[in-house]
Amino acid sequence: MQSLLDQDLRNTPLYQEAESIHRALRRPTSGLISDAAEVTTDGRRVVFAGSIVDRLNGTPASRICATDLSSGDTRVITFGPHTDRAPKFSPDGDLIAFLSDREGMGNFQLYLLDLKSGGARAAPRVEGWVEYLHWSPDGRRIVLGVAGHGAETSGTQGAVRSQQAFSAAESWMPRIERGSEAFHWRRNYVYEVGTNTLRRVGTEADNVWEASWCGNDALVVISSTGPGEGLWYSARLKRVQLDSGESQELYAPKDQLGWPAGSPDGRWVAVVEAVCSDRWVVAGDLKLIQIPSGKIRCVDTNGVDITYVEWCSAHRMIVGGHRGFETVVGRYEPTADSFVETWKSVELSTAGRYFTAAALGDQGDCVVVGESFTRAPEIAVIRGEEYRAVRSFDLGYDALIRGTAQIEQISWSAPDGLALQGWLLRPVESGPCPLVMHIHGGPIWQIRPMWLGRYFVHVLMLLNRGCAVFFPNPRGSSGRGREFARRVLGDVGGSDTQDYLSGLDALVERGIADPARLGVTGGSYGGFMTSWLITQDDRFAAAVAVAPVTNQVTAQLLSSIPHFVELSLADRYTNSAGKYFQRSPIMHASRVRTPTLHICGALDRCTPPVEAEQFHSALLQNGAESVLVTYPEEGHGISRWPACIDYAARLVCWFELHMAANREVRS
Repeated sequence: MQSLLDQDLRNTPLYQEAESIHRALRRPTSGLISDAAEVTTDGRRVVFAGSIVDRLNGTPASRICATDLSSGDTRVITFGPHTDRAPKFSPDGDLIAFLSDREGMGNFQLYLLDLKSGGARAAPRVEGWVEYLHWSPDGRRIVLGVAGHGAETSGTQGAVRSQQAFSAAESWMPRIERGSEAFHWRRNYVYEVGTNTLRRVGTEADNVWEASWCGNDALVVISSTGPGEGLWYSARLKRVQLDSGESQELYAPKDQLGWPAGSPDGRWVAVVEAVCSDRWVVAGDLKLIQIPSGKIRCVDTNGVDITYVEWCSAHRMIVGGHRGFETVVGRYEPTADSFVETWKSVELSTAGRYFTAAALGDQGDCVVVGESFTRAPEIAVIRGEEYRAVRSFDLGYDALIRGTAQIEQISWSAPDGLALQGWLLRPVESGPCPLVMHIHGGPIWQIRPMWLGRYFVHVLMLLNRGCAVFFPNPRGSSGRGREFARRVLGDVGGSDTQDYLSGLDALVERGIADPARLGVTGGSYGGFMTSWLITQDDRFAAAVAVAPVTNQVTAQLLSSIPHFVELSLADRYTNSAGKYFQRSPIMHASRVRTPTLHICGALDRCTPPVEAEQFHSALLQNGAESVLVTYPEEGHGISRWPACIDYAARLVCWFELHMAANREVRS
């Protein structure tokens, strides 16, 4: 216990074990690529952002890398410094546009790489940092999504306030906030390739969260009337004519919007409407809007929650997403209103929050960064029903996972009869074993086959100790349709509570889990639910709540996404007899008997650290065993080295202390 309370764990065996796993998976100083993201292709090669770790400090830098799709030959084609990311081939294949912060950490600007000469040049700088870019269909222009320095980032980006330069302020001077500062806004800029010029487009009244081309002379944007992160939840879809600046509203959704994509000829606009917890975590219904009639069609995608949309031509698009346990790819033709599934898999999925890819021709083929619970990231081609790995980035994962875990799909029924699903990773030995239930964030997200080396090294450590890990996808999870996701809205901490407990009951009844050695952990919504469950049930031997919400009132007033708090509870914080009080773990702290470790990031704007601090204090005042760990340089989730090594060590230490598996750790 004392080592867990120490500030510096670096000389402890658990820290050294966690560090050795990170070294085995990332190979710092080797110059090798250990992860991949943001793929683009010209049909012969795929270009992507490849993670190359110099040292286990900070977040991994990435470089633009290229893989030949025939031979698998892979090379690095940009060299920083700092981070190069988000590459996009020009339509003619001669240039790659990408983002880099080589002029200042976090200050991403547009660069262009000439593939013939190998030289990269900077475009004119924008006032702010660039989040995304898209080429126009004719290759003459690039649209940039630009956030002001100091703008909030989404929960998936760490939910921190981006770096802001305060002019000649003295260290003692206060910081003043009104909420209307210009740096909060997100705007669009268009870069003219031929003239190397940049101009801002759109109206002053629109804060643009996402944008895409609609033909060569118009944009389709998801925008709100203000920059607050909470306003994204009610954002609308518009079409903006570049020359005139004229703006036309295309769609006012019931829920949230993401992944807008206009057809190359400007006749159609595709967008995904979904019930969402976070910006850029959108999985739902594919909507198609005809231009200029404005007719809206909800596309039948055979129950697939769509997470990726790309036009292959003016007449066809490739789409992908999730359905239950499956990851699915398909093609859609608007004129015939025809959706055809081309590939699906239960075992394999892709890197990223949801399925994403790069279209390869117009038959529904694509390039992905494929991965699974047992496979490290790899560049792969999906042609029809065939998945072909081209280049693996396995630097040691197979050796760590082989013989350690069995992967199982788990199904059970909630007390109200709702069919539920999840994943179980269990040690190879039979018989009841200690089990940690790992609750995903959101709540509107899902766990699917993934590389555990990116965010879940602690899971590898638990498995290696003979501890099973259960990943439930309860009501509210993605991949089961919009109405399934909607079941959690207005009832967070209600029926979803029984989803988790009944899942554990099923695993105990099947002889998989030892009822005396059950643990629970999770981050964000998973941190809330971890905190909530231990106030509702005393079965847990240990709990680790990461980036939780524990007081719904302070979450409403201090979080960067107050609108979602209202959605999740369907109440008002001024209602003293309502759900803001009833569903706050701090209000039930006197019931807790479970030893609890609270982990938070000091910079978190989504679930501010005061949430963990309050529950920790409440538990101590009620005589429960409680430890609070705050990482000063982290935001929403622990993602930077060496903090993530320390985090894995502390989490495993807590569960080992309170529910040891009594098995020697495999060397």
